[in-house]
Amino acid sequence: MFAYIIRRLLYSIPVLLATSFLIFTFVSITGDPLAKVRSRPLISQAELAAISHEKKLDKPVIVRYGYWLKGAVRGNFGKTLFAGRPITPDLKRVLGHTLQLLVTVEILAVLIAVGIGVLSAIRQYSVFDYSMTTLSFVGFSMPVFWLALILQVLFTNAFLKWHVRIFYTAQLSSVDPGHGIHFLLDRIQHLALPVLTLVVLTIAAYSRYMRASMLEVINSDYVRTARAKGLIERRVIMKHVFRNALIPLVTVVALDFGGIFGGAIVTEQIFTLDGMGTYFIDSLQAADPYPVMAWLMVTAVMIVVFNLIADIVYGVLDPRIRYD
Repeated sequence: MFAYIIRRLLYSIPVLLATSFLIFTFVSITGDPLAKVRSRPLISQAELAAISHEKKLDKPVIVRYGYWLKGAVRGNFGKTLFAGRPITPDLKRVLGHTLQLLVTVEILAVLIAVGIGVLSAIRQYSVFDYSMTTLSFVGFSMPVFWLALILQVLFTNAFLKWHVRIFYTAQLSSVDPGHGIHFLLDRIQHLALPVLTLVVLTIAAYSRYMRASMLEVINSDYVRTARAKGLIERRVIMKHVFRNALIPLVTVVALDFGGIFGGAIVTEQIFTLDGMGTYFIDSLQAADPYPVMAWLMVTAVMIVVFNLIADIVYGVLDPRIRYD
């Protein structure tokens, strides 16, 4: 198993190097990073040349990439182009906030979706199966921004008029959230609606994958053999069906994590959360390429890491995979 993990880690290195080069190159050639500075009426050519030299914008792209990659490997993404503020501290802060949201979403969505998918497959064509299928299609059809706005309206108009605050509809915490358990409860109240927004949409997808995977495995020859040997149904489902049915869902969860990052951009904007999505939009509006590069690189690393985790989980669920 250790050799399998090392092999997968080594595969990830060239992927990340190629990704970093493409990110830097495409963002660099998209436009003139100093266009905003050039529009200032009092800026001189000498000042423009000084800024270009300081930021190494007067050098070829491949040379600038080398400087940027050297810093990125050390966890230093440099400074913002205009304000001169270090990028890494801001990136760590917003990444922590977004991970609080996404990890909670993933845990809840997987647990609920697995339960729904297993029960739907076991009780195929039952009232429960048809009900969950209908709700899944409803979840698929709802845009993330629409659901987020509906939840905001619901918890603003329906409860505040009775002077009852269950969940907050904006920000990550109150002005004075307190400490310890008070801070935790305040954070839960602020994250509840964003989490609910993404969980509803994610469960709709995961439960369908789990149901389809369970049905495929249930009809396999080795499952019929296990039943023919006289094993009780619960043991057949949990030992022979459930474990193998998880493998396709692991793939979907790993690949979908980057997609949830995209959904989090919209969700964070609507709920005004200080996370990766808000940071990305602010960097785009400021026309600052270096925070955008850092955001894209962190997102790429997250996708590669979760694909690596998926590969390791494959090896745990199916020992044949890690010996290939």
